[in-house]
Amino acid sequence: MYDLITLGRSSMDFYSMQSGAEFEDIESFSVSTGGSPTNIAVGTSRLGLKVAHLTAVGDELIGKFIIKYLQRDGIDTSYIPVKDTGRSGLAILGVQPPDKFPLVFYRENPADINFSIDDVLAAPLTQTKALCFAGTGLARGSRKDATLLAAEIAKANGVKVIIDLDLRPDQWIHPLSYGINIRTVLPLVDIAIGTEEEFYATLLQNPNAASSTAIADLDESMKSELADALLEYQTKPESPDTIILKKGANGVRVYEKGKEPQDYGSYKVKVANTVGAGDGFASGLIFSHLNGKSWEESAQFAAACGALVVSRDGCAAALPTLPEVEEFIASHS
Repeated sequence: MYDLITLGRSSMDFYSMQSGAEFEDIESFSVSTGGSPTNIAVGTSRLGLKVAHLTAVGDELIGKFIIKYLQRDGIDTSYIPVKDTGRSGLAILGVQPPDKFPLVFYRENPADINFSIDDVLAAPLTQTKALCFAGTGLARGSRKDATLLAAEIAKANGVKVIIDLDLRPDQWIHPLSYGINIRTVLPLVDIAIGTEEEFYATLLQNPNAASSTAIADLDESMKSELADALLEYQTKPESPDTIILKKGANGVRVYEKGKEPQDYGSYKVKVANTVGAGDGFASGLIFSHLNGKSWEESAQFAAACGALVVSRDGCAAALPTLPEVEEFIASHS
């Protein structure tokens, strides 16, 4: 029995070793795995959950790197198929703190979008407490139908279904495609996790061009519009039981059906790299929630995980262990 099965994109990620350098002046990189659901698999496994990951890799060296990296973190890779169509993806990141982290994806027909219905049927989706998938999984390829089927199977068997909204504008053929597809799957979801920008693109309108690798910030009027939309959406029967709205340095707001939204704070740390903070947060939230903690306790634990990630270099490499999180919380209480 697994605590968590994650599903979605995977890649080999290159992180600039020259903090503050312009992208064209980068001289060397550190490497790790990447992709939101892959990072959540790593993050939750390091915290102590029993995790299996569902993705697809190419029949090449990068695919082997991804598999080995996951195995070193104790993640079951038994259900990851090797595809002869498409190579595993790459991501290259510049590091210019506090708020500039240029990112270049190489995802032309990546292997993971070829994860299929047959791959889902071979996976042990009835033998887990929770399934977590990323919104990007609905963008293209056979993985779209596979993701929908996985959510249906999990929901029908009493498995908790979690979505990380994971907005990546350049992975969609049209800005409106993101919201259309996310809204389709949300009735199967128990917990939805996302930023203000991601929920705005889901429920209202996606202001990001399909060619963009950056996500536009919301102005105050858009944030107000989103707050009203979330309150209205939570009254609808098709909405998830719990919505986790990440607000960066302003903490998190938790919406539960039939209850008033609750706000919880964040930790103040020196920023080294914001990429991966959301994956750290989601990992902590899922770990704490599956261990029976309240949303207040889970939000605090998740915030600590996110703070530790942003204070370090890298993304998957920066995801903390349970003793590190406990020490951080104790030192900041």
